[in-house]
Amino acid sequence: MDRRNLVKPSLATAHEKRLREACLLTEDDVLSRMETSREGLEQSSAEAREHIYGPNVLAAEKKKSIGEEVLERFANPLVIQLLVILIVSFFMSLDTTKLSGSGNLLLSLLAYLGSSNDLITPSTVGGMILISVFLAYFQEKRSTAAAEKLKMLVQATTIVLRDGKEVEIRMSEIVPGDIVVLAAGSIIPADLRVLAAKDFFVSQSALTGESMPVEKYPAPDPTKTEVFDLQNACFQGSTVISGSGKGVVVNTGMTTFLGGISANLAAPNAATDFDKGVSKFVWLMIRFMIVMVGVTFLIVGITKHNWLDALMFGLSIAVGLTPEMLPMIVTVCLSKGALFMSHKKVIVKKLKSIQNLGAIDILCTDKTGTITQDKVILEKHVDVTNRFSDDVLRYAYMNSYYQTGLRNLLDLSILSHEDLDVEKTCKKIDEIPFDFQRKRMSVVLDYEDNHVLICKGSVEAIFAACDKYQIDDDIFPMIEIIKNDIIEEYMRLSSEGYRVLAIAYREYSKEKTNFSVQDESGLVLLGYLAFLDPPKDSAEKAIASLREYGVRVKVLTGDNELVTAKVCRDVGFDVQRVITGKELSQMKPEDFAKTVLEYDVFAHLTPDQKEDIIKTLRSAGHVVGFMGDGINDAAAMKAADVGISVDTAVDVAKESADIILLEKNLLVLEDGIIEGRKTFNNIIKYIKMGASSNFGNMFSVVGASYLFPFLPMQPVQILLNNLLYDLSQTAIPLDNVDPEFANKPQSWDIQFIRRFMMFIGPISSIFDYATFALMWLFFKTSSLFNLAVPTDLIPYFQVHTVASDPNTTYAAHLFNTGWFVESLLTQTLIVHIIRTNKIPFLQSRASFSMTMTTVLVMAVGGILPYTPIALDLGLVPLPPIFWAFIAAFLVLYGVLTHNVKMWFHKRYGGIGA
Repeated sequence: MDRRNLVKPSLATAHEKRLREACLLTEDDVLSRMETSREGLEQSSAEAREHIYGPNVLAAEKKKSIGEEVLERFANPLVIQLLVILIVSFFMSLDTTKLSGSGNLLLSLLAYLGSSNDLITPSTVGGMILISVFLAYFQEKRSTAAAEKLKMLVQATTIVLRDGKEVEIRMSEIVPGDIVVLAAGSIIPADLRVLAAKDFFVSQSALTGESMPVEKYPAPDPTKTEVFDLQNACFQGSTVISGSGKGVVVNTGMTTFLGGISANLAAPNAATDFDKGVSKFVWLMIRFMIVMVGVTFLIVGITKHNWLDALMFGLSIAVGLTPEMLPMIVTVCLSKGALFMSHKKVIVKKLKSIQNLGAIDILCTDKTGTITQDKVILEKHVDVTNRFSDDVLRYAYMNSYYQTGLRNLLDLSILSHEDLDVEKTCKKIDEIPFDFQRKRMSVVLDYEDNHVLICKGSVEAIFAACDKYQIDDDIFPMIEIIKNDIIEEYMRLSSEGYRVLAIAYREYSKEKTNFSVQDESGLVLLGYLAFLDPPKDSAEKAIASLREYGVRVKVLTGDNELVTAKVCRDVGFDVQRVITGKELSQMKPEDFAKTVLEYDVFAHLTPDQKEDIIKTLRSAGHVVGFMGDGINDAAAMKAADVGISVDTAVDVAKESADIILLEKNLLVLEDGIIEGRKTFNNIIKYIKMGASSNFGNMFSVVGASYLFPFLPMQPVQILLNNLLYDLSQTAIPLDNVDPEFANKPQSWDIQFIRRFMMFIGPISSIFDYATFALMWLFFKTSSLFNLAVPTDLIPYFQVHTVASDPNTTYAAHLFNTGWFVESLLTQTLIVHIIRTNKIPFLQSRASFSMTMTTVLVMAVGGILPYTPIALDLGLVPLPPIFWAFIAAFLVLYGVLTHNVKMWFHKRYGGIGA
């Protein structure tokens, strides 16, 4: 079974079969099959076919308006939860005593909407929503649809034969059966079958990953089974490097290979590790909130007999349990990471990709243009014994220098390898041009008192014309045993991944001035030229660094296995086996999954096989990044948790990517991963601290609601406590991160967060209940209406105390204030305990901004009961002795939490451990 049929039926079924069949037919048969002729289609026939097949255009992702993009961000579950809290907190800001006096609660609510000035909490929550939504929107605004860039890859016009004449038409007007005329620089406008070719070389690297231009010619080759191996097939989006040719169009528009990729890019993105993690955390908090709110509502309603107060108190607990600063903290953390990466000349197109980059444990990368330079380099010029030879370079240079016509990439590589002044030492006499039957070309030069024929071409073609070989200055006959040794040396070079040409010569007397193909005989084999697309200078070090940081690197390329193995060994891979696309296509799904997980080097892959590998790795629980630069990489980048493109990439690859490296130095990947892990660690700090602290507080609220005759903390105090605590967390994006957190991939672990919340949260409840005992017993708040009121507060409580409502007593206010202060100070201080796995303040210190915000919030919490607005908030001054108890509680709380935290990480490991 062909594995591709499980993934991309549109790419691997009828349209691929149609192209393959056309390439295996003779020229006459394929013209008959396509109902066309060598003179092309008649204009009327072409117009009829365009009506049948449609225009030759690619899929375009529908552009979203600004409003649609903003609304899409409002659909985030965290933002929805905040919107609910915004509405609830707005209604909770109303004066409930005025509301409770009305017979119609709904009417009194509506009548009162404009009368309250206490809008601090809803305004703050609303600000958080706007910041998180619009900051993310403006950061990602530059990202445009990848499918639109695919359309720009293809030239607007092309030349076809219509009614026997060459005419220039819009590319969108091409139809199956058109005869296309191609020349150097042309972009292939559709998937077509070559009918005629002269020195016709096509670059397919963007589609297949092949580093070398591919020679195309008309003759069918029934031995080729893979569609990209067909030497008489050209694919839309490829580029003509040299020569000229004609071809008959077989597939157009969305039925081409490029069209299949375009359709995939226009599809919605799959949820990444970041998306899944945030969603799981939000639903965890929602479940806890529903349970806690329901329990608290029933307890307060039953024990206090005031169901409106019970409702408002329960909703305040919902606010308290919600980490409402999370969207803003996440956005600011990610924006800070993006800003840091911009200084490293890295564009972060999608903010969440920063965290995804830090979370990846597998990085899949293309080879060509990603870890290689995507240019052909003359690596070796050697004699038949594989020793470097200046004669081989000099003769090859003269051959390429004096040949006429368009030079291919190999000729340009030879000429750029070294600048030789050949015009002073020789002059051209004649030339025997290249043709596909001989697969070689020769120039004849007046050189060293002879007319020297210098022949360059494929090794097999040169061997056939040689009867001697040269080592140093000695020439030997090409006997069979020696010939086998020479062929073995050539095979060794090929097996190392080199593209190999041979160079030979023959000296003639100066009297001979006219030369022909028959003179390419009796040549002396001089040596070989070995070409390679070399690795980037930074590739080996970058890959080694990634491994040190716990990232396994896999190479997925469309190039052949020999070249792939050579390059991978050069950059530090231990290549035991190279898995080919053909092998994968014949595997059962379970064998495919096992192979993908076990091996690291894959060659000769189709674009959909790359994508399938990414999906298989993700389904196995890995967080996967993909780095590529070609059209053939776009689908895989879209399927990955984070897509990374490089400086040499085609536009569609850059647009499909989440992260773009603007320089060739791949070592910035290391910086990106470290920054991603730091960013994620700071996000998790807020989640761990907020979730555990809020859970502990609400755990205390439920018990206190049952134990005491008044509310343990007023709704406005819960909101204020939560607001001040959240303000203390605003410096988290700027906090320091312990170096060991960056040593391994960091990913979402909801089970860890749940356990952390359950173990660490109740510790705060221990000291909350200690504070309850302190206030109830030591400060005598149990006396309720009989507790002595300070002289300066007597007028206030004479007016506001209601005999039937314990919540209005001085005792209740004192109790509320004591717990408000203790709760705020302990949970703010504990930030410094939870933010690190080391001993806080000694082995690990928070950043200056983090330290100052926590100190400031603790100071505000301590001062508030003594301010003029204290009574408006339900707070009263605390006795001086209270602060001695609080100091002791803070020390004991810090020590206990640190020890439990260390035990917890040792027992359960988890994020950051």
